[in-house]
Amino acid sequence: MARILRARGNKGEVAAEILTDFPERLTKLQEIFLDLPEGQGEPQCVKLKSCWISQNHRGQAVFHLEGVDSISAAERLRGREVLLPLEQRVVLPAGQYFVSDLIGCSVFETPTTPPVLASSPCSLGEAPALLGTVRDVQFPGEGLAGTPLLEVDTSQGELLIPFAEDICTKIDPHARRIDVVLLEGLRDLNSRISNSVAGRHRA
Repeated sequence: MARILRARGNKGEVAAEILTDFPERLTKLQEIFLDLPEGQGEPQCVKLKSCWISQNHRGQAVFHLEGVDSISAAERLRGREVLLPLEQRVVLPAGQYFVSDLIGCSVFETPTTPPVLASSPCSLGEAPALLGTVRDVQFPGEGLAGTPLLEVDTSQGELLIPFAEDICTKIDPHARRIDVVLLEGLRDLNSRISNSVAGRHRA
């Protein structure tokens, strides 16, 4: 939901970067969970005195947690993640997905044209082929229009696939599967981008 950045004021409030698409929810919470360093146990439940969206710093919220009443106590929370249990997640409209539900999904490529022997159940190319696994999702920069990109780890390296309806034809987070139709030239475009990045690195 958010990531604590620093102490704010002298009463124990903390400023946090908003990571949710539904920031208004933060102001209505009565308790939150703070993550702990890996291996140190389950997230810590903390009562919330108040929370408001910052008017001075876009994309930030201010939290005041119970038991945190000084600058030094607030500073100890720097870098902690603000979490909520999965059962408290917002129910998204049809066709919208949480990034966490997409990461780890297997990506299968569906042939763009039907097989020559369409009448045969075993026709070559009829079954979708496994491309790889979604590692992350890239979003356009703030204020920029554009389509998010799935970062897919494949046996040939990273493949960026636009998260668009005409390309991602079937998305089933419960089955951990995404079926895609790769438009002509998409792989070549990925290759040119990779070569361009590699060239800049060599320079």
